[in-house]
Amino acid sequence: MIYTNPVAADLASGEFYDRTGSGYLSPEKLESDYSDVRFERELQLFRKYCSSGAVLDVGCSSGAFLYQLNKRYPGDYQILGTDASGPPLEHAAKMGVPVIKENFLTHSFSQSFDAITFWAVMEHLFEPAQFLKKAASLLKPGGVCFILVPNMRSLAVRLLGAKYRYIYAEHLNYFTPATLKKFLGQEFEVLDLKSTHFNPIVIWQDSRRAPGEVSRTQRYELLKRTTAYKRSPWMKPIKVGYGAAEKMLGVALMADNLCIVGKK
Repeated sequence: MIYTNPVAADLASGEFYDRTGSGYLSPEKLESDYSDVRFERELQLFRKYCSSGAVLDVGCSSGAFLYQLNKRYPGDYQILGTDASGPPLEHAAKMGVPVIKENFLTHSFSQSFDAITFWAVMEHLFEPAQFLKKAASLLKPGGVCFILVPNMRSLAVRLLGAKYRYIYAEHLNYFTPATLKKFLGQEFEVLDLKSTHFNPIVIWQDSRRAPGEVSRTQRYELLKRTTAYKRSPWMKPIKVGYGAAEKMLGVALMADNLCIVGKK
């Protein structure tokens, strides 16, 4: 596993995310997160391995995944979200998502869970192995853990290297298919490993820009634009070709993200 060393104290503690949490509430970010197309792949995979039960989303941010899960499958799940960042949790609560603002590693949960999710979270954690161990302790026998992280063996990384916008200070850990499988295997039986998502616009934009971090605002603007493309009926012919490209990259484990499922 590739990791950052040294790590800024506020990133290691999570204080950075609490201090800057209002940035996750930009109109572009919320519109995209709460769009029906936002979590299509995650929901499909989740539903395959967990058809009902108690679900904990760690690093839930504004609660959009749990909101969509409840909206699409009403009554099937008992949902709970947790995060280090207060402002997004306040928004999640306003949207009807039950949340707690506690340190995941030290909080004493009053229940066990059928599924625990880490969507785009593990790469932000100073102690990912401790989070994995805590997740295992909270899952019921046969419970499942879902992790989604950027793919360091993706086509985008191979083409762009350090210019890729998702190699930046907030990401403390980077995974390849092999290291992610080994990581999850410390606590779980690996059920599935997929490579998903592909954004050619990112490759085009990052290949043309100067080295340096892309701001949250710029990333959210692109997320909004990508969401609009997915919704547009005019993009249907292009989406067919895009889907074929993503499928081929997925088979080769070279799409933008890695998603792995483990069973306790």
